Amino acid sequence: MIKIVCVGKIKDKHLSALIDDYVKKINRYHKLEIVEVKDEPINDNEKIVLDREAERVLNRINDDEYVILLDLHGKSIDSLSLSEKLDKLFISYPKICFVIGGSLGLGDKLRDRADEKIKLSDLTFLHQMTRLIIVEQIYRSFKILNHETYHK
Repeated sequence: MIKIVCVGKIKDKHLSALIDDYVKKINRYHKLEIVEVKDEPINDNEKIVLDREAERVLNRINDDEYVILLDLHGKSIDSLSLSEKLDKLFISYPKICFVIGGSLGLGDKLRDRADEKIKLSDLTFLHQMTRLIIVEQIYRSFKILNHETYHK
C-alpha cells in the first residue's frame, strides 16, 4: 500500500477533482490512501505549529512503513528513479508513506522519523499543489514499471 499523509485539506474543488482522478488511476495498479491531518493555525511561534502538525502526522504513521518526506532540502529525484525506488521498496516494505507538510514545512520529530527526504523540484509549491504533483508522479511510476505509454 502507498499512503500519503498531508497536513491540511484541499480547498479548491478543481484541484481536488484532479487529485481524485489520479488516485482512481493509481488504484488500478496498487492501493493508495490519502490521509489528511488538521493544519495548525499559524501564530508567532512557528516551532509550536510545526511540532503540533508533526505529532498529528506521526500518529498516522505505523512502525512498519517506509517514510518519505517531500522536502525542499531533500534529494532531487527524477521520474524514472522514483519508479525504480518504489519497485525496490515494495519488496521490503508493506507500506510506503509519503508525507506532505503544512505551509510552514515539517517538524523536527517528523524529520527524525523519515527514512528518506526527496524534493520534487527546486521550485517551491503550495502544499496543496504538491499533493497533485506526487499523485501524478506515483501514477507515472506505475506506467513506467508496467512499460505503458504516458506523456513524456
